[in-house]
Amino acid sequence: MLIQTLIVASALIAGPQAQTPPRATPETPRPVQDPATPTAEKPHTDHAAGATGADAAFVKKAADGGMAEVALAKLAQEKASNADVKSFAATLEKDHTAANDELKEVASKKNITLPASPSKNHQALHDKLAKLSGAEFDKAYVSAMLEDHQKDVREFARVSSASGDADVKAFATKTLPTLKDHLKHVQDLSKSMGAKKPTS
Repeated sequence: MLIQTLIVASALIAGPQAQTPPRATPETPRPVQDPATPTAEKPHTDHAAGATGADAAFVKKAADGGMAEVALAKLAQEKASNADVKSFAATLEKDHTAANDELKEVASKKNITLPASPSKNHQALHDKLAKLSGAEFDKAYVSAMLEDHQKDVREFARVSSASGDADVKAFATKTLPTLKDHLKHVQDLSKSMGAKKPTS
């Protein structure tokens, strides 16, 4: 009887122990939460990838315009006969060169490939002005810069107030006051010279 009692007692003790492993089962779902963690971080990775299509288009367009401004400013300093036009061109070359350098940094940070040379339209304007001289050149150049800066101010103001890429927006906001100064300057030149749009 004593032996049978011990066997029964041992079986009772062993029973709860055999049921112990399943208690760890509820803890197993916890690691399943780990794969969800990288998924939550994806938006940050995508955000750092670069600017949106609209912002990238603006950066490329600004780079194109900036290169053209510098090239035309150098041409004006060589061909202009009016001292004020020469001085204005020198200011444009300096300011747009600095803006172009800043824009290159933004483009590099956002993995945006900038154009290597001015667009066909800008090159055509350069070639057209290169054939002019004296007062004719002065008026045509001032007229072209007036039209160009009116467009630039509108475009940079739009991007400056938009909810796009923070770095692109910061560049537009920083550059806008300089463009407004250029516009005011060339408006004054246009009035004093009676500049007209160059005929196509």
